[in-house]
Amino acid sequence: MRIGEFQELIRQTYMGKDSARGISGTYQWFVEEVGELARAIRKSDHRALEEEVADCLAWLVSLANLSGVDVEKAVDKYRDGCPKCGRAECGCTEH
Repeated sequence: MRIGEFQELIRQTYMGKDSARGISGTYQWFVEEVGELARAIRKSDHRALEEEVADCLAWLVSLANLSGVDVEKAVDKYRDGCPKCGRAECGCTEH
């Protein structure tokens, strides 16, 4: 499934609930899912990692839908590699 298709699926499935909850409430749910992802990482639980990555992605896309962000267009910034150094394998130094 392409990113745009996934975004449309999430819009059709959850926009009613997401709109009622609002951006702030949806963001809070997203952060909760990121916490669950952190726990799965700490436990090295691959099955839970897959589930939590999917949940985090879905909540992030919900936030994009509420904010009017086209995710497929937004990720285009990474089409040519690292947007800072422009390399296919990032050569930026971390601080």
